[in-house]
Parts: sequence; C-alpha cells; structure tokens
Amino acid sequence: MSADFLPRPSAESAPDVTDAATPGAEPAGPHSPATPAQAEAAAAALAPRLFAQAAATDEVGAFPTQEFGWLRAAGLLTAALPPALGGAGLHEPAATLPLLRTLQHIGRGNLAVGRVFEGHVNALMLIQQLGTQAQAARYAADARAGRLFGVWNTEVPADGVRLEALPNGRYRLHGAKTFASGAGHLARPLITGALPEGRGWQLFVLPADRQAPALDRSFWRPLGMRATASFRADLTGLEIGPDDLIGPPDAYYRQPAFSGGAIRFAAVQLGGAEAVFEETRAFLRGLGRIDDPYQRQRLGEMAIALESGRQWVRGAAEHAARPGAAEATEATEATVAYANMMRTAIETICLDMLRLAERCVGARGLLEPQPFERLHRDLTHYLRQPAPDGALADVGRFVLEGKNFVS
Repeated sequence: MSADFLPRPSAESAPDVTDAATPGAEPAGPHSPATPAQAEAAAAALAPRLFAQAAATDEVGAFPTQEFGWLRAAGLLTAALPPALGGAGLHEPAATLPLLRTLQHIGRGNLAVGRVFEGHVNALMLIQQLGTQAQAARYAADARAGRLFGVWNTEVPADGVRLEALPNGRYRLHGAKTFASGAGHLARPLITGALPEGRGWQLFVLPADRQAPALDRSFWRPLGMRATASFRADLTGLEIGPDDLIGPPDAYYRQPAFSGGAIRFAAVQLGGAEAVFEETRAFLRGLGRIDDPYQRQRLGEMAIALESGRQWVRGAAEHAARPGAAEATEATEATVAYANMMRTAIETICLDMLRLAERCVGARGLLEPQPFERLHRDLTHYLRQPAPDGALADVGRFVLEGKNFVS
C-alpha cells in the first residue's frame, strides 16, 4: 500500500502517519495524459479493470486502495490540474465535457471509486479557483505525489466543525464531520468550518497524514457504497495554520460553483447506470434471450434512457463552458438551474434503469456472483444526494419567473 493512502487505524483515534515512502506504491505512468481527451481515454481504458475488481472491496470499512493506485499510474489523480502543474487541464470550463465523461467512465467501473475520485477532483479544482498561487503549486505537488484529496462539508449542526483562533495565529479545531468519504485514506481533505464570532464559513486543508482525525467507523453501516469509508471524523484538538486556509470566508458557498458542481456527481451516477445497462445486456445474451420481444422492449427503453443521460451530460458541459458561466454574474441563476435540471434528470434515468434491469434479469440475476445486487445497492445509495426536491423546485421557480437558459 502506498503511503499516499493513509493506513487504516486499528483504534478509534487514527495515529499520525509520516510521509515516508511505503512499498507497493504505483508511480504516475510515463505517459500521463497531457490533454483532456487523453484523460478521458485513460479513464475509459481503466473502467473494465475497475469493474472486475469492484466486488473485492464491497465491504463495510474497506477502501479501494489498489484501484487508486491504478488511477495514479494512469495519471488521473493529476488530470484536473493545469498542464503547467503537471495536469491535463480538466479544470478548464472548455474541458467540462471530457471532465464529465472521465467521471462517467470511472463511475461505470466502480461507483465507490467514482465517488471518492469526484471528491478528489472537486478539491483540486477548488484549490485552483480559491487558493493562492503558492497554495495551488504546493497542493499540485501533493497530487503528483499521489496524495488523495476530498471535500468534507456534511455535519450535525450541534456538533459541527468550528475554528478557535489561537494567539500564535494558528487555529484549533473543534467538532466533527459526517459522511467523510475516504476518511483514514485521504491525505488532504478540504473541510468547511465555522469561524469565531459568526464571521462565516472557512474552507481549509487538513494535513491528515500529520494530524489524523479520530474516526467513528460505526457511523458507516450503509445500504451501498460500502468501500467509500464515509465515517464520522472528529477533528477536535487538531490545529491548522493560516497557510492551510483556502480562500476568504464563505467562498466555498459562492454560486454558481457550489450548486453547479452537481453535474460532476451526476456524471458518476450515469456511469453506474451505464454499467447496469451493459451487464443487463450481457446477462440476457448469455441466456440466449435476445429474441424475447419483451426483453427487446425493455432493452430499447434502457438504451433510450442511457442516450438521454449522455445528451444531458453534453448539454450540461456546453452550458458550463459558455462565457461567464463560472462567474457570479447575471448568468449565475441559469447555470445553477441547469445543473439542478441535469441532476434531476439523471436521477430519474438511473431509477428507471434500475427498475427495467430488475424486470429483465429477474430473481436469478439478483443473486451473487452476478453484479446486479451490488450495482443496485451502490447506485440507489449514491442517488440520495442533498435537497433533491429543492433542486427541482429551483428549476420550476427559474422558468416560472420567465427566465431562459442561454445557449
């Protein structure tokens, strides 16, 4: 196991971990992707390998360490960085389509890997957008070294993370995050915390390989997505310095970037739906059921749903890449509303795909070692994203106010 993925603690409080190299690390490949198209191709090539391995880590408390070694070897852990910092430029608005397709391919291979990888990409993009030039360079070096990033922003309000200012200019942390995906394995989680005296929310990077949070593993007993290690992480007593703060207060919640980022997790979800489609087709072909008219009808519906999802990905990418889409301008509302529309449509597509697949494969297909049982659990769980009703209502408000999506 690489030192870049933190070893699993044996106690509730995770021990400090050094940066010393550990046997088993897979260095970045000699031909890491240099363009968005190359990154997308690398993800497409890796997806079957991820899928073949997915069942091996489908356990509560497990983590796909080996799989992230493969992503590193393929150059995908740095793909969201600018080329000048060793990346493929997937962070650029003009590269949104290959970014979403890259995420879709990884989700097609393994939704748990896709969830954590999307968080890694999100964190690197936030640092590029909100951090200083020195921070961007420093954390890019960490990504090139194979260290995993992520974003932890979910908490119980009464026990949420807050920053206590110390006389020496540093901050002591109090409180915990829940659903902290990759906990115990991320070296650089980006975390939101409340500043003293109601001065807003501050985004910061926790050097978790040197200051490890205490993990409550009993929190994560999920239906699906078992291998994401989404534990409760208690940061109480840890300290960070001013160089660990990313951007000004409340910068993380600025629109359209905050809600507009939903198109990324929706792309991963669509990858899961694509895996359901592909496995359903292979299952029926293996049984010789390709001449059954009802199976043909259901596969036709599934093919339409999948292609609809692909068109939503393309539309979301085109919308995000238009001039001014990523800025806080009058186009902000349109960007957010379109992202909410896309995530809602993808959710519906995924649910339809699961329903149709169940009818296609029947009870036999839902038995192990067939992959459908795991795919159903993972996709059903991953579709439960925050505020789905609010997202759809926001689309309705936008159009009822007479506003339009600018192409």
